[in-house]
Amino acid sequence: MPEITLYDYELDESGYRARLLLSMLGLTWKTRAVDMFPGQEHKKRALLSLNPLGALPILQDGDFVLYGTSAILLYLAKAYDTEKRFLSDDAAGFGAVCKWLGFSDAALAPAIEARLQSLFNTAGDETAQRAQARKAFRIMDDHMTARHFDGKEWFVGNAPTLADISLFPSFALSRDYGIDHDEYPALRRWIRRFRAIEGFKTMPGIPDYH
Repeated sequence: MPEITLYDYELDESGYRARLLLSMLGLTWKTRAVDMFPGQEHKKRALLSLNPLGALPILQDGDFVLYGTSAILLYLAKAYDTEKRFLSDDAAGFGAVCKWLGFSDAALAPAIEARLQSLFNTAGDETAQRAQARKAFRIMDDHMTARHFDGKEWFVGNAPTLADISLFPSFALSRDYGIDHDEYPALRRWIRRFRAIEGFKTMPGIPDYH
C-alpha cells in the first residue's frame, strides 16, 4: 500500500476532517506539519506547487496528490472504505451525502472564517461571519430535530457517513468564537453520538459535554 501523507496544521478544522476519516478507516498516515499560523507556509512556493489555491489540507497517496477537503474525503472513502460504511453506492444516499458536503464547503465557510478571526485575528467581518455561521447551524439543528422525531441519529441514513464527518468540526469548534451550543440541542445530542464512533479523534476546542 502506498504511503499516505497529510499536509496539515493541528488547529485547522479542514485538516481535522481528513484526520477523522483516516482514523475511522483505521488507516496509517504520516503528517507533514505545516506552519499555517503565523508562518503562512501554505501560501509559499513549495506548497503552492501542490495546491495552487494556498489552502490545507493536502493529501498525498503514493504519487497521487489531492487538495480540497470534500474531494479528499470522497477519495479516501472510495479508495479505502471497502465496507462502504461512510459513502453508500445507493444513488439517493450518495446524493444526500454530497449535498451535505457541498453545504460544508459553502454554508460553513463563514464558520471556518469566524473561528480563524477569533483565534488568529485574520481579516474579515467577524460579526457577519458569526451571523452566517449561526444561520447554517440553525439549518443543521432543524434537520437533526426532524431526524430525531423520525428515530434517526445521523444526517443521512442509519449510520454515520461523510456527511457527519464533514459537518462535525465547524459546529463542534464554534465555541472558540462564542457560539452557545445550548441553542442547538439536536446538534449537542448528535455530537455526543459522534464522539462514540470507533476511531474518533479529538482536537483542541472539541467539547466533551460531561
